[in-house]
Amino acid sequence: MSPASFLVVPQWQGSGSSRAMRLIDGAEAIRGDLPTTATHSVAVPAAAGEALGTGVLRYSSLTLVRELAEAELAVLEAPIVTIGGDCAADLASVQHAVASHPAGSVAVVWFDAHGDLNSVSTSPSGAFHGMVVRALLGDGPDGLAATGPARLHHEQLVLAGTRALDDGESAFVDHIGIRVVGPDGFDDPQTLVAAVEATGASAVYLHIDLDVLDPAAVDGIGFPEPFGVSPEQLSDAIRALRARFELVGAAITEFAPESPEAAGRDLPVILRVLGALTGPLRDVG
Repeated sequence: MSPASFLVVPQWQGSGSSRAMRLIDGAEAIRGDLPTTATHSVAVPAAAGEALGTGVLRYSSLTLVRELAEAELAVLEAPIVTIGGDCAADLASVQHAVASHPAGSVAVVWFDAHGDLNSVSTSPSGAFHGMVVRALLGDGPDGLAATGPARLHHEQLVLAGTRALDDGESAFVDHIGIRVVGPDGFDDPQTLVAAVEATGASAVYLHIDLDVLDPAAVDGIGFPEPFGVSPEQLSDAIRALRARFELVGAAITEFAPESPEAAGRDLPVILRVLGALTGPLRDVG
């Protein structure tokens, strides 16, 4: 694997949390441990933005961030690891990775306690971080929904560690047959490898929302869900996927520490995950 490039996108406008601004602090805390020469950043606007009749809160700022991120992605060497920000911080990164490779060759593994599969009509909040995957599948407002070669097909998607779906999301998953590997599937890393092999892909993009982890492992997350995976299980799964497939991009999102001191307590876990994404591979069994 070539050395990774890093793109810091401290976007908070996609979040539905009243503490969304903490996502800026989380991204900056992680940035402090990244190699300066390999790290670029997106100047996220300070303005919240307007929905503009789309049903997506802060839509105008979200589309601007996507455009700014696209410009940065065009000059970075792959694989690019995006540091968020909310779960939509790597919207452009996923689309860039999918569009840069032959159709069907990239699987997206969405490590997240939640599905992020709501549409504008099913979203209970209007917050875009709960609609990101649906937009990647092509369903969303102009400027956010993937189109053409950037559009992800549901056969290339694997939800990993997911354990909290809204009713509309569950119905959608069942209707179109999205692959889901719950926390129990992390006991053996090869379970996730097999799920990606079933997509027929030769490469993977790994999106990691830190709430995929059990809340006992990390404090600085806005929407914790019980019975998540351990840092060891997540790291082993990442390494197993990297050992089997080309890594074409990744992201770590939704770090929202309440203080610099709290960030310091969580960073060892986050850096362990980052090391699994970018460090040398060891025997994963």
